[in-house]
Amino acid sequence: MAKTSPVRRKLIAFDEATFQALDVMARDSMKSWQELSDEAFRDLLKKHGRADDLKQALKLSIKHATTDEKHPRKKR
Repeated sequence: MAKTSPVRRKLIAFDEATFQALDVMARDSMKSWQELSDEAFRDLLKKHGRADDLKQALKLSIKHATTDEKHPRKKR
């Protein structure tokens, strides 16, 4: 049996219009609120160049390290 990471919870408030739009979207797409929020936060992390898991974090770290080697910073 694989170990799972602990679940963390946060309370998020929505204005009524946003809540209604998300609720309709969840029902139309037959996804849970959890699935919608997981997708949204993964997309947000990707948009800002952040890793959402350890494997991706290591890949990004290597990419940044090799980029830094190719383009050393100039001293001021």
